Amino acid sequence: MSSTTLSTILFLAFVAATLGITVWASRQTKTAADYYAGGRSFSGAQNGLAIGGDYMSAASFLGIAGIIALFGYDGFLYSIGFLVAWLVALLLVAELMRNSGKFTMADVLAFRMSPRPVRTAAGVSTIVVSIFYLLAQMVGAGALVGLLLGVTSEAGKVWTIVAVGALMIVYVVFGGMKGTTWVQIVKAVLLMTGAALVTILVLAEFGFNLSGLLGQAAATSGPGANPDSFLSPGLRYGTEEQGLAGKIDLISLGLALVLGTAGLPHILIRFYTVPTAKDARKSVMWGIGIIGTFYLLTLVLGFGAAAIVGREEIVAQDPGGNTAAPLLALRIGEEIFGSVGGTILLAFIGAVAFATILAVVAGLTLASSSSFAHDLYAHVFRRGQASERQEVVVARISALVIGAVAIGLSILAQNQNVAFLVALAFAVAASGNLPAILYSLFWKRFNTAGAVSAIYGGLLSALLLVVFSPVVSGGERALLPDADFAWFPLSNPGIISIPFGFLCGYLGTIMSKEYNAAKYAEIEVRSLTGVGAEKAVKH
Repeated sequence: MSSTTLSTILFLAFVAATLGITVWASRQTKTAADYYAGGRSFSGAQNGLAIGGDYMSAASFLGIAGIIALFGYDGFLYSIGFLVAWLVALLLVAELMRNSGKFTMADVLAFRMSPRPVRTAAGVSTIVVSIFYLLAQMVGAGALVGLLLGVTSEAGKVWTIVAVGALMIVYVVFGGMKGTTWVQIVKAVLLMTGAALVTILVLAEFGFNLSGLLGQAAATSGPGANPDSFLSPGLRYGTEEQGLAGKIDLISLGLALVLGTAGLPHILIRFYTVPTAKDARKSVMWGIGIIGTFYLLTLVLGFGAAAIVGREEIVAQDPGGNTAAPLLALRIGEEIFGSVGGTILLAFIGAVAFATILAVVAGLTLASSSSFAHDLYAHVFRRGQASERQEVVVARISALVIGAVAIGLSILAQNQNVAFLVALAFAVAASGNLPAILYSLFWKRFNTAGAVSAIYGGLLSALLLVVFSPVVSGGERALLPDADFAWFPLSNPGIISIPFGFLCGYLGTIMSKEYNAAKYAEIEVRSLTGVGAEKAVKH
């Protein structure tokens, strides 16, 4: 049996199982709380697995392994940044958000401020961040299917992206949060199993000698003149050509990765699916354990691909390096178990990676469609007069529209590394959402003007800098390679846009006289103790 046939069978089996979960969940989804928050019925451990499933995306499995395989030490920084970010989410956001809100990030902001302008800003920001993140998943899907099914034509990859988009829309429209959460739990278990299996096989190939693995990776994939530089900073960021701008770009990337998680909409809504604040803390602890273990495994996957597959073969298959992990699975399987073993391992890893993409895009689409229906439609357009049934219907329709937009933009971004695309989403989230959330939870003087200024200021500055950066124009790997209007030298805007978002929030607040001390006192007590949170949920 060929790898193509086996991959197709495994993938179809996963799709059939998850569609079964979705059908079951659709029968359990009767209220808005069921659709948005899974009825708040998940335990801390279950939600922790789902958080892991939501967070360990195509960027983690495909993109980080690829960027380590191509750039060594500089790629390793993505693993560390994504992991450290969870400490910010745990210490500053998880429990407080669970106690203060209902379904979306905007619930926290609107509690003590004028709801319509704040919900509008939060809704727009949620949709923009989610679409950026969706781009990475869909690009990863195109690259993966190109490898597994032998699809080399541009048209074939385009149709792959369309098919993945259609599946994710089905999950969200029919399954809601319950269906999406169970899909993410199943996917997290599969992904950890697949990554651990390949990691053990790679280490076994080198006698469990990590130093030997790193040395072989440098010798096989390091630059010809100085292969040892593969294990030192400077291959991707801070090169001689980039100069000081490259080093600043690295700091900018680190800021975005560490601060971005606490502002990601699809992560924030996961804190509302548990019944108590204690479960919210538990779920983050479970998530950190799962995610931390996984990112340690990506180091072996990345350097293993560099050592065993080699840079040239990885780039020949996909310029962004997104197929490094599946290629590693194929090669290590062949070396240890023969050609049949390589075929089976590639098929399994490919199916797991596809499961990863489907689960994450479902979570992202749910976050953005929920924000549109709950924040924009129900509270801005209908001024709080929409019924729960109307909200859910609108959420399902908006999932269709957002999915279609993501499909269209993903087709343009096919040659980008998916970890890099996710870093842009983190930068946008950290620039717009995070300042508004932290100010709202911790600053007594914060008001409506400050929240709107922080969200729009951070969001627009990040988007503007990305548009005029080398990501969009001015290079072979840019979205528009034939154009050149890149006056901003950095690929990662966070070092400018994140402080600018906080500054906008501060200036907007002090320039407005609005201030509600009683509301701040109430949300402070609620966020720290959970008192009153259940009442907010019911109303």
